[in-house]
Amino acid sequence: MHQYLFFIGDFPVRMYGLTLCTAIFLATGVAYFLAKQDGRWHEHVIDIGIYGGFAGLIGGRLWDVFFFDWGYYQHHLLEIPFVWQGGMAIQGGVIAGVLAGIAYCKLHDIDWLAFADIVCPSIVIGQAIGRMANLLNGDAFGTPTGGDFGILYPVGTLARRTYGDAPLWPAEIWEGQLDVIIFALLLIFRCTKHAKGHVLCLYAMLYSAVRFGLEMLRGDYVEPFLFGLKSAQATSLLFFLIALACFFYCGYVEKKQQASTAPAKKRKK
Repeated sequence: MHQYLFFIGDFPVRMYGLTLCTAIFLATGVAYFLAKQDGRWHEHVIDIGIYGGFAGLIGGRLWDVFFFDWGYYQHHLLEIPFVWQGGMAIQGGVIAGVLAGIAYCKLHDIDWLAFADIVCPSIVIGQAIGRMANLLNGDAFGTPTGGDFGILYPVGTLARRTYGDAPLWPAEIWEGQLDVIIFALLLIFRCTKHAKGHVLCLYAMLYSAVRFGLEMLRGDYVEPFLFGLKSAQATSLLFFLIALACFFYCGYVEKKQQASTAPAKKRKK
């Protein structure tokens, strides 16, 4: 892992920012492919990717500042915009990006829920690439393994400053790998018969479950947030329950619509 690609004078070109930009570009490209394959709204994907990408960066930063690192940033307010130092929360980034996408869809008369079903696999593949940025930057790291196995982070990273030369659990690597599995599962699920909104709900449930479990290994913050749960665990549990309820509701709406149109089809026969 390496934090810097090269320097332009004294200005460092960080692998973290470069990899995050790559994640946004590739996720947008995958979304364009999926929308074009579906045959709907692909001409809007680039614009949504730009707006959603900027919103995601802002949301991810603010989520990290206020939920994870407020104890530090309340005394260093001027450093809040310094995203190149690391400190981006995926949950906040996804929420802000999705909200920006919904706003765009509303302004252009696009069925945002159907659109989200089409492109949401691209979100999670972007998250997987984003975890590469965390690894290169030495953040989102795990706790010490207690043995002679694990990741050794170089001098200058937050992980090294926190735990020294202790081997750490590869929490960010495992999350990136599981995100790839979620990506594949969503593509497979899209090929099955499902109600509108089901793909988006399944994405939220799968990622929330993964994040809840891996938070047990995270070592970059350890303070409990609510009922002994870390902040990301509490929000993951909340998102999972909301997505589960929405999954059943979307299925109910679909069945109700099918039942209402069934008599009309019979009369035509």
